[in-house]
Amino acid sequence: MQELKDILKKLRDPKTGCPWDRVQTFKSIAPNTVEEAYEVLEAVENNDYDAIKEEIGDLLLHVLFYADMAEEAGKFNFDDVVNALCLKLIKRHPHVFGNAEKAQNEKEALEQWEKVKAKERIEEKNFQGTLDGIAVTLPPLTRSLKLQKRAARVGFDWKNPNDAFLKLKEELNEVELEINKTNKKFELLEEEMGDLLFSVINVARKLNVNPDTALRKTNQKFQKRFAFIETELAKNGLTPADADINKMEELWEKSKKYS
Repeated sequence: MQELKDILKKLRDPKTGCPWDRVQTFKSIAPNTVEEAYEVLEAVENNDYDAIKEEIGDLLLHVLFYADMAEEAGKFNFDDVVNALCLKLIKRHPHVFGNAEKAQNEKEALEQWEKVKAKERIEEKNFQGTLDGIAVTLPPLTRSLKLQKRAARVGFDWKNPNDAFLKLKEELNEVELEINKTNKKFELLEEEMGDLLFSVINVARKLNVNPDTALRKTNQKFQKRFAFIETELAKNGLTPADADINKMEELWEKSKKYS
């Protein structure tokens, strides 16, 4: 760890460091951090341990990068980050490190964690509303899921998946009605589509399906099947732009045998 810190210090040196590394700021590097996190996710989903090792190393570098920039600004350093994390982990696990009743399963452990977090939101971060503190910069799908889960913890939730599914049908009908209006407005259509997507996420949540994971797998499946279409068309010297929709639909159905 010390060697890694030293390497980063050298890269950030104002005179002899790397021109790219030494000009980075919190804002400039943040998008790269998000990208690195997704690369970790891809490596995990591929069950590629060599890639996981490499990608979590890249993510660790970003943690050190932020800490180094903060130390230069006199705000905090890497040790402060680690100490704060240790304190938080101990505080949020009273069933392990404190006197709270022992959690017997994953559900009870999560409930303990959320109780402590809820208390922190009020006492330390001055968040009063149930939904306060959910980052607005999260991907919209992920944020929708977190908003719904947080509201559900205080009882604002459908009783069963069927209720959520009925709401989904209602939202779909509203989209259809808006589409069929002769004087339809884009803003209203956009709003109804947002409600529909929110309802889809709600149904997935009620069925214990992670919508982000489900959609990511569907994206991969679509890409694989479309690549099959392109490969088959190429055998006859064609591209999708050369083929009609009927031919591509035929090949799409054929692709299902291979994916």
